[in-house]
Amino acid sequence: MTGYIFYTASTLDGFLADENDSLDWLLTQPIDEDGPHSIADLMAATGAIAMGFTTYQWLVDHITASGEEWPYPDHPTFLFTHRDVTPVHPTVTVVAGPPSDHRAAVEAAAGDKGVWVVGGGDLAAQFAESDMLDEMLVSFAPATVGSGRPLFPRAWDFELLETVQNKAFVIARYRVVGPR
Repeated sequence: MTGYIFYTASTLDGFLADENDSLDWLLTQPIDEDGPHSIADLMAATGAIAMGFTTYQWLVDHITASGEEWPYPDHPTFLFTHRDVTPVHPTVTVVAGPPSDHRAAVEAAAGDKGVWVVGGGDLAAQFAESDMLDEMLVSFAPATVGSGRPLFPRAWDFELLETVQNKAFVIARYRVVGPR
C-alpha cells in the first residue's frame, strides 16, 4: 500500500507562509541538511509528488524564473488546480478534482515508494478527507508571522509519533487519526 506524507515546515503560530506567501521566516533559519528528517531522506522514499497551485507557482517564480531547473525532475508531480496551467517540466501533470479521483494514477506513478503531499495545508486536508494521508511531518521554525496560509485548515486529530531537533527546528511526526 502506498504511503502518503504531508512533509512541511510551519511557524510556531501555525502558518506555512505569511499573508504575502513569503517564506522568509523559513529560509533564514539554520538547519542541518543532513540532519534528522532531511529532504534527501524524504526524496529517497518518494515516488510521486502532489502539490497545489500556490506551491507550484512559488517554485516557478523563485526557482525556475531564476534560471534553475525544476527541482523535482526525477519525480512525477501531480499539480492539483482548476487553473489552466502549462507545466514547466514534462514530469508535471495538471489534474483537477479531489485526490480520490486521481488515486490510481498517483499510486501507479509512485510505484513501490511513497507520495509527498507538498505545500498547502488545504491540499493536505483534501488528501486526508479522501483517506489518502497517513502521516504529517512538520518542522516548526522559531518564528511567528501572525497570519497567512494555515498549516491544516480543518478540525482534525493527529497522534504524535516522534519529535527531534534539527538546529533551529523542532520536527514533529504525526499519524493522521481523523476528523474531529
